[in-house]
Amino acid sequence: MYEEVFEKSIKDREKFWAEAAEDIFWFKKYDKVLNSDNPPFYKWYEGGKTNTCYNALDLHIKNGLGEKIALIYDSPLTNSKKNITFNEMLNRVAVLAGAMQRS
Repeated sequence: MYEEVFEKSIKDREKFWAEAAEDIFWFKKYDKVLNSDNPPFYKWYEGGKTNTCYNALDLHIKNGLGEKIALIYDSPLTNSKKNITFNEMLNRVAVLAGAMQRS
């Protein structure tokens, strides 16, 4: 499986990454998957606008998955385990962002 996916990414990288980008929410869809006009300064998804946090949390909540598990915390060092839902994670991110804005 891995080898097959890897091979696809090598044979036609722009098509491969265009297909991968379909799984991402774009506030503004990119104009070009890859701009390789100025190597080695490549530009991926040129002209596009997205937000990683929105894709990781908000979008899942918007799609009704807020109470689903987003993260399983399992620490052998502290011998503690915790399941964190998308709603809980978003709340934690908001608290941290608020603290960072105040500093």
